[in-house]
Amino acid sequence: MFGTLNYKKQKIIIIVAFLLIPLALLATFTYYPAIKLIYYSFTNWDGYSPEKPWVGLDNYREVFSNSDIFKVFEHNFAYFVMGLVQNIVAIYFAVVLNSKLKGRYFFRILLFLPYIMNGVAVAFMFGFVFDTTNGSLNLLLHSLGIHSDVSWLGKEGLVNYSLASTGLWRFMGYNMVIYIASLQAIPSDIYEAAKIDGANSAQTLWRITLPNMKPVIGLNLFLTVTGALEVFDLPFVLTKGGPAGASQTYVMRVIDTAFAYNNYGLASAMSIILLLFVIVVVGLQQLVLGRGGKN
Repeated sequence: MFGTLNYKKQKIIIIVAFLLIPLALLATFTYYPAIKLIYYSFTNWDGYSPEKPWVGLDNYREVFSNSDIFKVFEHNFAYFVMGLVQNIVAIYFAVVLNSKLKGRYFFRILLFLPYIMNGVAVAFMFGFVFDTTNGSLNLLLHSLGIHSDVSWLGKEGLVNYSLASTGLWRFMGYNMVIYIASLQAIPSDIYEAAKIDGANSAQTLWRITLPNMKPVIGLNLFLTVTGALEVFDLPFVLTKGGPAGASQTYVMRVIDTAFAYNNYGLASAMSIILLLFVIVVVGLQQLVLGRGGKN
């Protein structure tokens, strides 16, 4: 078959053959569900009946007119703040462990290990850490002379930051490894030239290291923003959205709308709005970073 075709046509056939299966899987498991999600957002489907009554933009009007739906975004703010702290700490450890520090490989592995743990297992583990009466965190505070039984998961103003700190512990090592790879890609000649010119460590960090890491920092900030908006597993396992809905996130609200109240149409509209919100936030982030690079 291929003997009668020239090289260019054979190349095209091979490329199409190799791309056919991945594109089919992508269309089946990504684009088709996305199209169905958009369709369901204009219906009042309950999730199991064959009828899907068309309601037009009513679901979107319900989302934007119900302040309680958007109020849960306030709970996601704690994850965004801790995500920024996580990136700062990761950059610090990346710079330190990229130097000729003795035992740096051991510390890299030690800090990366939490990332490979299962998310549900991490949640249950920190459930014992944050326990009010017998939790290890309060026991540590008692041993330091701080006698206060803090309800880490029971106070409205504290619960989300307690949960978000779990993510900091788990994902910091992953970001650190990415930053280390970025640091190792910076040519050493630049640092040697800066040293000859008399630049100190702080000047080298601000003028050479961070500007060269900017694309990777932008990538990790993108992951931080999307992760903060889409968090689900930690509050679901540890608090079920409590106390009194104080730790319920937007994704938890979407899932409750779909599976607890059987309103798949409204849940689909909420999902589409979340997607658009993520696109807007990431677009603003790229705009800010782009302007910073021009300056």
